[in-house]
Amino acid sequence: MLARFVESRQRLPILIRYGHRSWLVPVAVLALVVGVDAATPPSFVSVSWLVMVPVVAAALCGPATTALFSLVTVAAFPALDSVWGKSQGLEDFLLVAAGALLSVPLSVFRARAAAYVRHLQGTAETTRQVVLRTVPPGWGGVDSAARYLAADVEARVGGDFYDVLATPFGARVILGDVQGKGLPAVSTAAALVGCFREVAFHEGDLATVASWMEERAHRQNVLAERLGDREERFATAVVIWFPLDAPGEIEVVNFGHDSPYVLGPSGLRQLPPGDGAPIGLAQLCGGLPEVQRLRLGVDETLLIVTDGVSEARDRMGTFFPLRTHLERLAAAPGEVDPGFLVDEVAAAVVRHTGGRLTDDTALLAVRQIAGAPDASW
Repeated sequence: MLARFVESRQRLPILIRYGHRSWLVPVAVLALVVGVDAATPPSFVSVSWLVMVPVVAAALCGPATTALFSLVTVAAFPALDSVWGKSQGLEDFLLVAAGALLSVPLSVFRARAAAYVRHLQGTAETTRQVVLRTVPPGWGGVDSAARYLAADVEARVGGDFYDVLATPFGARVILGDVQGKGLPAVSTAAALVGCFREVAFHEGDLATVASWMEERAHRQNVLAERLGDREERFATAVVIWFPLDAPGEIEVVNFGHDSPYVLGPSGLRQLPPGDGAPIGLAQLCGGLPEVQRLRLGVDETLLIVTDGVSEARDRMGTFFPLRTHLERLAAAPGEVDPGFLVDEVAAAVVRHTGGRLTDDTALLAVRQIAGAPDASW
C-alpha cells in the first residue's frame, strides 16, 4: 500500500493533466461564467469570459473535445449576450471566436507533446527494467526488497542502481550511485550492473569482484571519451556477500558509499564506514577498498540507501531524519520485513519532501532466510 502511495504522489501531476475526466474542468468554467452573468446586475457584463472555456479545454482535453467546447462557446455568446438584458459589442464576440479558433491547434500541439512524453516514459521504463530488474522472492537464499524513486518523474530512470544475485557462493547484493545525470549516468550504471552480474557469479573472492568492477568503470570512461564525453564518471557503491558457509556473517566492500544500516532485535546499528575510493577512482586514491568480514544475524535486516534518501530536504531545507525514522522502526516488536522497511522509508521521504525529489533515490533491504539457502541459480 505504501508503495502505491509513493507512486501516486509522483504521478499526480500527470493524472491531473491527462485524466479521463478532464472535460469536467471546462464544463465547470462554462457553468461559472453563466452563473456569474446571471447573478450580476446589467451593468456587470461578463459574457466575454467565455473565451476561457476553450482555452482551458485546450490545456486539458483532446482536440475533438476542445473543438466541441469551441463550438459551444461561440454558440453560447449571442444567447448569453441578450438573455439577461446585457449586451457587448462585436469586438467581444470576435475575441471569443478567436480564442475558440486558436484553442483547437493548441490542443493538437499539446496532444502531440503528451504522446511524445508517453513514448519517452515507455523507453525509460524499458531501460529501468534492464538496469533494475525484478528479483524473485527468496532469490539467493535472502529475502530482499528494493524501491527506486526518480527525481525526473517523466523519465523515471537515473544513475542509481541495485541488484540481488544468486551465486554458487551465496547471495551477493549491490547498491550504488553514479556521479552525474542523464543518459551517460544510466550507461555507466548499466555497465557496472552488467559487470557485477557476471563477475560476482563466477568469482569466489569478493576482492576480485571489486577489481573487475573498477576495470569495467575504467573501460566505460575510455569508451565515453572516444564518443565525445570528456567527463570521467565514477560511482559510490556497496557490495555485500552472504556466504553459504557462514550464516551469521557477511563480507562487505564499500566504495565510498554511506554505510548500510542494520535493524534487529537489539535495535539499530550502522556498519563501519567505508573509506574506500569510489568505483573508477582507485588509481587516484591508493587502490581498491578492503574487504571487511562482519557479523550479521539471521534475524537482522540490512538497509542500503543512496544519498537521495540521506540528503532529501523539505521546503525549509531540513534534511530527512533517516536515523531517527529507522530507530522508531527498529523499536517495533518482531523482525523487520524488508518490503515493509523500504516502503516505510520511501513513503517517509516523499512526505518529507512533499513529493519534490531533487535527486534519484534507491533503497535496498536484505535479510537472510534462516536454514533455507536457495541454490537454484
